[in-house]
Amino acid sequence: MLKTKEKEKIIKEFKEHDTDTGSVEVQIALLTEEIKKLISHLKTHPKDFSSKKGLLKMVAKRRKFLAALKTDSVRKYNSIVKKIGLKK
Repeated sequence: MLKTKEKEKIIKEFKEHDTDTGSVEVQIALLTEEIKKLISHLKTHPKDFSSKKGLLKMVAKRRKFLAALKTDSVRKYNSIVKKIGLKK
């Protein structure tokens, strides 16, 4: 779980306007940070299968968000992929 300070930092970086907390870009960025934390957790606890299941759900959700963003705006998709550091 991300702490509120970490979430606020990510939201500030990826928001489009002042009251933006739920746009696709913000959600993708938040999911990416959660995924990174879960991957590091699973490296130390490889038999934690419930966390692994949650990780797979998050990856699928992020993939859906990325696909929706790509169909909506390729420019925004390319910029967020570069910012986050994902492979295309």
